[in-house]
Amino acid sequence: MSGTKTAMVAQHTCCQLPRRPLTNGLRLRSAFAGKLVFGQLPKQRSSKGRAVRTECAQKKKDVKGKAVESKNFVKGNVAQILGIRGGDKETNIWKIRLQLTKPVTWIPLIWGVLCGAAASGHFQWTPTDVAKSLTCMLMSGPLLTGYTQTINDYYDKEIDAINEPNRPIPSGAISEPQVVAQFLTLLAGGLGVSYTLDRWAGHEFPTLLCLATFGSFISYIYSAPPLKLKQSGWIGNYALGSSYIALPWWAGQVGTHCCLPCPY
Repeated sequence: MSGTKTAMVAQHTCCQLPRRPLTNGLRLRSAFAGKLVFGQLPKQRSSKGRAVRTECAQKKKDVKGKAVESKNFVKGNVAQILGIRGGDKETNIWKIRLQLTKPVTWIPLIWGVLCGAAASGHFQWTPTDVAKSLTCMLMSGPLLTGYTQTINDYYDKEIDAINEPNRPIPSGAISEPQVVAQFLTLLAGGLGVSYTLDRWAGHEFPTLLCLATFGSFISYIYSAPPLKLKQSGWIGNYALGSSYIALPWWAGQVGTHCCLPCPY
């Protein structure tokens, strides 16, 4: 019996595998997991390196902030000069007067004059015809469109005080008497230029003066009470189309010759 027990113990002993040291097991598991080898400690980052990286990050942040600030400054100034929404508040009186005329709205009328002159069949690329067309553009764009936009801002000052408080009139950047003097001056200048063009083109009947007077009247009742056509839906759209598209086109048509074109 004792011999049988001895044989079983011996067989069990032979089947056992030798145990590996604990440290070797830790090393294998650490290497498999992609960690540091057992016994090594992470290196400490130097304070000088951290300071350099912090300084570089701060410089990048400052450069980015200055770029955004410069972009907003340019955008605000351009919007202010063109008279569109989002412009900066200005203190220079001449920039404020220019803002009231909304130069961005001159483009369709100047284009209308050019198209009318080209469609007339009488325009030639001579210094005289080019000068007449440029003068007609001055009348239709800066002068009479400037008058229209200024008077529109004048009668919309209560609404602008809520929706666009940075506009020149509600912000107090320009006084109401100055605004009235501006749109009257622009109106007088536009009518005066139209009469000059009539004389220059040799018109027996002051065609351009009549067109400019009619367009100015439409612009007034479009913005001013009691009619204020801009609040009347389709009527306001027709008034706006006639003063912004039709009249400049006709002005370009008759600006370089002495009679209205025959419609037939």
